[in-house]
Amino acid sequence: MHIRRLYPAKPQKVYLYATCLVDLFDPQAGLDAISLLEREGIEVCFIPKQTCCGQPAYSSGYNRESRQIAFNQIALFPEPWPVVVLSGSCGGMMHHHYRRLFKDSEHETVVNQFCERVFELTEFLINVCRVRWQDTGQPASVVMHTSCAARREMQVHVTARQLLSQLEHVELREQAYDSECCGFGGTFAVRHPNISQAMVEDKTRHLCDTQAEHFVSADWGCLLNINGALAYQGQKLQGQHLASFLLNRIEGQHE
Repeated sequence: MHIRRLYPAKPQKVYLYATCLVDLFDPQAGLDAISLLEREGIEVCFIPKQTCCGQPAYSSGYNRESRQIAFNQIALFPEPWPVVVLSGSCGGMMHHHYRRLFKDSEHETVVNQFCERVFELTEFLINVCRVRWQDTGQPASVVMHTSCAARREMQVHVTARQLLSQLEHVELREQAYDSECCGFGGTFAVRHPNISQAMVEDKTRHLCDTQAEHFVSADWGCLLNINGALAYQGQKLQGQHLASFLLNRIEGQHE
């Protein structure tokens, strides 16, 4: 059961947790997220030493190793500022599962305090910054995919939709079986490649069936998997991180 959060007032400073996939595959999405936050008058602090949140180790059953990763990450963010995460999947790990890793340990209080400071980007923009944007772009259609953890642990498919709904010239199209997994699932795709391939083939078919001009997601793990499959199939549709799509629409940087 999801427990409703109590959101703080808009802060003057935040930490940005870019995630390793954004850092490695789409640093522009990280820069665009910083621009979105700075537009709201917030100073953004990026810690270069940040690494993986520990989710792959945790979901594979390596609790001891994931505890060490988690503790190393927590130590990088000592100030009591919000930690804004560019992935609902990583956000779910850091907000929910860090608590489980350190339950009944000597570090439980410190870890729980950190977890309360973790927010996924769209959640933060809607519920903390309370953004109200104007769309500067031409009429366009978009279809959105939300990762399983982002949807079920953080429930940020709701806040992502709220941001897109503020874009008056953008039509959000619905894919069939919207809530189904794309087949990536981190190590799942490696351990069960045939099942993963069948799942992403379903997902790409449903996305393309919408005939949307744009495809967005706030999780780069899903984007890598889906974009790779789309490219392999020879499809023109390619996804981008939601932060980049939003910034382009409100600042008029259109392709």
